[in-house]
Amino acid sequence: MNEQSLIDLIKKTCPSNASVLLGIDDDAAVLKPTVRETLVCTDMLMDGVHFLVKEALPSAIGHKALAVNLSDIAAMGGRALSAYVSLAIPKDLTGEIFIQSFYQGLTDLARSFDVAIAGGDTNIWKGPLVVNVTVLGESHARGPVLRSGAKPGDKVFVTGPLGGSLSGHHLTFTPRLRESRELLDHYTIHSMMDVSDGLAKDLREITRQSGVKIILDKSSIPIQPHIATHKDSLQKAMTDGEDFELCFTLSSEEAERLKRDSKFSYCTEIGLVTEGEDLYFSGEKTAISWQGYQHGVKR
Repeated sequence: MNEQSLIDLIKKTCPSNASVLLGIDDDAAVLKPTVRETLVCTDMLMDGVHFLVKEALPSAIGHKALAVNLSDIAAMGGRALSAYVSLAIPKDLTGEIFIQSFYQGLTDLARSFDVAIAGGDTNIWKGPLVVNVTVLGESHARGPVLRSGAKPGDKVFVTGPLGGSLSGHHLTFTPRLRESRELLDHYTIHSMMDVSDGLAKDLREITRQSGVKIILDKSSIPIQPHIATHKDSLQKAMTDGEDFELCFTLSSEEAERLKRDSKFSYCTEIGLVTEGEDLYFSGEKTAISWQGYQHGVKR
């Protein structure tokens, strides 16, 4: 398949929405301005680091390439509007079957969240598959939720079980966009981020940027059932990464209300924000030393 055939296939396959006035097949996309803050995120995924072409379905690679960006929009409490997909494709993957499957996975996810695929770039080369996706979105009416907003007295929550992402979850997860916006519709979230590098590493970012200390309850951290009996299950839940659940903080008063709300039964309280710095387990005097997943390491 040559480059023009590839562009024609992409144009025919990709969804649009009302936020895009002009999409694929011109020098630039033309977008309707949003009335709220514009959110922009981008992620580059590479064969051998974020997926393995020889093992993963092309549709799963396409799904993940968009999903990791939608998870970033969710972490800011936003709504995703449009995506821009750039590919560096190895010559041996330019067949129609691979390309169609890749875009099927990507566009199925885009349609499920009403995200337009409005542009990008394609190149064919001798190197490995590289996928870069940029997503534009808009903030919630309450404004974007930052990592720097945690306050002493806040309670810490996660939206689902953690660990064991290598079993395939990192390729198939559903970004928590709907859950993020529903939480913000009902609660004042002080800080939030997605668990992409592991809970230990990501919560440490909240402590650093908010200038606070977080104390975790070991027994409360939700663990994926398929690793729960593993001897290092807690460490895996804290460090495996690419869970793409949300971790967030809110006041103790809001936390009590949240725990009584059956609509949010998937949210689990795991800790407390206090004055100080770094990340600790309850009852321990030494900060948690576990690190998260390093994306320079082959997956």
